[in-house]
Amino acid sequence: MKRFHIALAVANLDASIADYSRRFGQTPAAVVPGRYAMWRTDLLNFSINENPPRAGQLRHVGFEEDDAEGFTSTVDVNGIEWERFSAQEQDRRIVEMYGVPVRS
Repeated sequence: MKRFHIALAVANLDASIADYSRRFGQTPAAVVPGRYAMWRTDLLNFSINENPPRAGQLRHVGFEEDDAEGFTSTVDVNGIEWERFSAQEQDRRIVEMYGVPVRS
């Protein structure tokens, strides 16, 4: 499976989780309280992290792909960071960067 990935900075994690859960019609697949949340829908991998000074800004985009090996990151001609990773690699990086998530 291949999911498009979008990562945003948000002002308030809890308020954003409530808003995006309504929009997606599902709760996050992972939440690190006060820091991070991520949803996996059929087509989209959407993550947010609390960073009030950058609220509303795009952090990066990319693809979650079943056959991706490891993690890669490149920058396109417009300066946008593009990542490619497997679900397992993203789960590992969530723990590394934010802490152990609470699954909903």
